[in-house]
Amino acid sequence: MLLLLRLIRRLLGWADFLVVCIAVYLLAWLPWPGRHPVARLFPAWCRAFARALDVDIRVHQKFRRQHLPKRYILIANHPSAFEDIGIPAMFDVVSVAKLQVKDWFIAGRIARAAGTLFVDRDNPDSRKQVIQEMVGAVEAGQNIALYPEGGCKGRRLYKEFKTGAFEVSFRTGVPILPVFLHYEAQDDFEWQPPYTLPDKIRHIMRAANNRANYYVYEPMDPKDYADRYAMKAAAYELFARCNAQYLE
Repeated sequence: MLLLLRLIRRLLGWADFLVVCIAVYLLAWLPWPGRHPVARLFPAWCRAFARALDVDIRVHQKFRRQHLPKRYILIANHPSAFEDIGIPAMFDVVSVAKLQVKDWFIAGRIARAAGTLFVDRDNPDSRKQVIQEMVGAVEAGQNIALYPEGGCKGRRLYKEFKTGAFEVSFRTGVPILPVFLHYEAQDDFEWQPPYTLPDKIRHIMRAANNRANYYVYEPMDPKDYADRYAMKAAAYELFARCNAQYLE
């Protein structure tokens, strides 16, 4: 009976997602001055996609204050492709993504219309340009989300963080919001070669455990650190402790 109910939920989830996806995709083709309407619909599209994949996202609020700041720069570890929809589904952010996402079937067109910022990770000029774009987005009042590991590096935390997020924080005065991601079925969610994106979608749908835990920690104010490097080191230390607690 439980398997039957789960199958029905999945079918309903995919039916709902297809309706939302068709509407948002067609809207994404419309030229629009200023902020595109797809940007406002993008979180709903992400939530519908997560439901279709049958992923149970749990947000754990580890911060002490009553509410999060209205403006922040969200950073997270990046073990899976799922967080590309999981983070915008749960947080009001504009994401920074690798350049190749622009060319993804359907999702690329929607991501462009949603205002996603793109970077060619192998191009120093592109990395410098996206920092300027992030600063502009933050100064325009948007929250942004990015992954300081610099890509999907595996289920365990990578050996270092890039400095971009922390440079943007120092230049704008907007705090860093650390979010540690823990997929309980790590092997099913982790995205590493030779698997393609369609492969991982199948793996996620068949996951032995569909729980995704998003641990939200105390915002980090740039005024509390000597420079962006000290802030980066403190953020990495926090993520390293989380890695030891949840992944080891």
